[in-house]
Amino acid sequence: MIIRDRPAAWRLFFAVRGSILHRIKWEVTTTVCIAIGVTILHGRVFDTKITLTPIPFSLIGLALAIFLGFRNSATYDRWWEGRKQWGDLVIHARTLARLCLTHIRPRDGDDLAAIQVRRIVAFTHSLRHALRGSEDRDSAAFLPEQERAAVLGSVNPSNRILAAVSADLAKAAAAGRVDPMIAATIEQNVTALAGVQAGCERISGTPLPFSYTLLLHRTAHMYCLMLPFGLVDTIGFATPVVVGLISYTFFGLDTIADEIEDPFGMLPNNLPLDAISRRIEIDLRDALGDTDLPEMLQPVESCLM
Repeated sequence: MIIRDRPAAWRLFFAVRGSILHRIKWEVTTTVCIAIGVTILHGRVFDTKITLTPIPFSLIGLALAIFLGFRNSATYDRWWEGRKQWGDLVIHARTLARLCLTHIRPRDGDDLAAIQVRRIVAFTHSLRHALRGSEDRDSAAFLPEQERAAVLGSVNPSNRILAAVSADLAKAAAAGRVDPMIAATIEQNVTALAGVQAGCERISGTPLPFSYTLLLHRTAHMYCLMLPFGLVDTIGFATPVVVGLISYTFFGLDTIADEIEDPFGMLPNNLPLDAISRRIEIDLRDALGDTDLPEMLQPVESCLM
């Protein structure tokens, strides 16, 4: 996620850090170079004058802008829903830690409450790695040694961790170590975590239809490549400037939509899952009384991962 102060109005034109320009620079450069060539040749290709009026480009540009706006709205909804799911994860993780530490009574040196809280930290890291398809090197440190291999070797480690939380909670309730009403409340929060996991998996596993994305991508490129022929007879040597502005806008909207369509990735405009996971780890370990807490992650070159 890009995190930086909003620059002053005149500096907005020169802001590069956090901009999408670095991802579309070659597309914009290509269209501007074509526009310069068309302007110099005055719309001629191999001694053939290509005459186009701005009217069809106005109609196509309006439709393209509407559909690009619709796609960006759809992808932003996915991004925002992902942020809401991880916001709920923070809430339920803290609630679970508080309930477990307050209401689960230790017995025979077995501090089940601390084990449950550490499992929730492991669940957070496991879910992050599952959504990003990365190797999980963080969860093992928070799991009981006897269950690490089984959990990390399972098809769905995050779900396996929640199953272990529920199983030990049921045993504690049967043994009288936690009040049945409190046990039901704790289980509700565990179920809420399962809902967060399912919601994130739904977002990650169901992208926007590829044919729709491909159609807009192709149309935007063809429109920007053909645009100089429709403008050169009207605005002359201003054609490259206008084409550059329009191609920057269309290519930028298209690329931003590509980035936020999967909100759990590692691109600059994706959600800062590392920072959210670190926040949960710090809060829950602090509740356990740990003193060697890690530092909260900070943006690097205005980007928080």
